[in-house]
Amino acid sequence: MGKRLYVGNLPYRMSEEELADVFSQAGEVTDVAIVIDRETGRSKGFGFVEMAEDAGAQVALQELNGAQVGGRTIKVAEANPRPPRSSYRGPRDVADYDR
Repeated sequence: MGKRLYVGNLPYRMSEEELADVFSQAGEVTDVAIVIDRETGRSKGFGFVEMAEDAGAQVALQELNGAQVGGRTIKVAEANPRPPRSSYRGPRDVADYDR
């Protein structure tokens, strides 16, 4: 089973394809996602890479953490699982219902 990796300090102009190319040196890449700011449409400078095999993920952790990519020193770490989202949105102000 594959492993999901967090990649931080990415160059803001890096594409998902370029990121996949960097990580393909360590093994087969099955998914890449660069996080985009909803308001500006720009990269937030971090993303996630999923490697097909645990061995490839270990190689990526060892060889790419601290590597220079596009003039920046990237950080690579195991991704933490996303916490479950709650549907609770908190108390509503009475004024919200007057519209």
